Amino acid sequence: MELILSKNWHVPDQRKLSVAEKNGAYSSLKKIFGMTPLQVIEEVKASGLRGRGGAGFATGMKWGFIPKDNKKPVYLINNFDESEPGTFKDRMIAEKDPHMIIEGMIIASYAIGAHTSYIYIRGEYHRPWEILEEALKEAYAKGYLGKNILGSGFDLDIFQHRGAGAYICGEETALLSSLEGGRGYPRIKPPFPAIAGAWACPTIVNNVETLSNIPYIINNGGAAFKKIGTEKSAGTKLMSASGHINKPGVYEVEMGLPIRTFIEEHLGGVWKGRKVKGVVPGGSSFAPLTNDEAMRTNLDFESCAAAGTSLGSGGFYVMDDTTCMVRLLQFTTKFYAHESCGQCTPCREGSGWIFKIARRIESGNGRERDLNLLEDVCSNVVNGRTICVFADAMAMPVQGFLKKFRNEFEEHIRLGKCPHG
Repeated sequence: MELILSKNWHVPDQRKLSVAEKNGAYSSLKKIFGMTPLQVIEEVKASGLRGRGGAGFATGMKWGFIPKDNKKPVYLINNFDESEPGTFKDRMIAEKDPHMIIEGMIIASYAIGAHTSYIYIRGEYHRPWEILEEALKEAYAKGYLGKNILGSGFDLDIFQHRGAGAYICGEETALLSSLEGGRGYPRIKPPFPAIAGAWACPTIVNNVETLSNIPYIINNGGAAFKKIGTEKSAGTKLMSASGHINKPGVYEVEMGLPIRTFIEEHLGGVWKGRKVKGVVPGGSSFAPLTNDEAMRTNLDFESCAAAGTSLGSGGFYVMDDTTCMVRLLQFTTKFYAHESCGQCTPCREGSGWIFKIARRIESGNGRERDLNLLEDVCSNVVNGRTICVFADAMAMPVQGFLKKFRNEFEEHIRLGKCPHG
């Protein structure tokens, strides 16, 4: 398999511009400046690249939403607020090959007509912030950023903006509110950011991994990228693998790889010779898969959706057969109850109620009606009842755990304690 994103991660000092240039960094810029912005967008559309931040929306199509008659400034925002539990792949790109990110941002900015771009970086990511700051300085010094880049007449400035530790700011409109200096509250859509985003101007928000694929697409052509992966899920995907496995880490895999193969051949199997009990392929905000479901599911958007979950941001974690699913759900709901921004009543109140019920069941004080109560509360916070999809992201794992592992919840209630000790 051809590596696209991680091919130079093993190279010493790949973070430095001089080394990165030897490995092809910024080689795509002369090519794009010989193309029109529309031609760049069409090349990305032809690649079939879909967003790697969780939603999986077609990247080229998203870029094309910028109004053609726009007279306002246009902004590109790189969403590096990587806060989904179980996900840490964007951090690896920044630490191992930061100039790949910057190059992708230059191409995207040229395509959409942006002359100012921001990297909205998770506040806790201090080391990646330092690495990117140094890379930006090098790029400015070499003429890849600033005025009249490589004599093209195109100007671009990139700034980093550090978040303040709010998970909700990974949602693009909450991110924009925070970037503007306000409280990180999501906004009602429409209007969508491509029409009225940062400072009410047309704005494109893309994920770090998404933008890092762009240099390959420009250098090799959209058709070459399209040949990798599956028909509807093109390219490769970075997977943040953790949990009860022998070889945790970040892996670049071709879209469509069977989960069974990923666990057995890439991750070294389940630790301590145990068996798989459940798998979450896309991050904590999605439903888990049972062992049987996981073993017949592939790592691509369509296969995961057909199995009732999502590839999401690639936060892949494995639970072995000793895992208490009730305890895991308690930890998950505690996180979401804490991270709700509080703007919408169903989410603000519902997230707290869900956590309290899950904690009650895990502690041995659960009641038979609690399972129906959990389902009832979840049904009252999903499907458009709140401004953003945070409430849905909280409810989906709850509904999934109840559906797939209901017997464990019933056993906790019947025994009046956790059977796993």
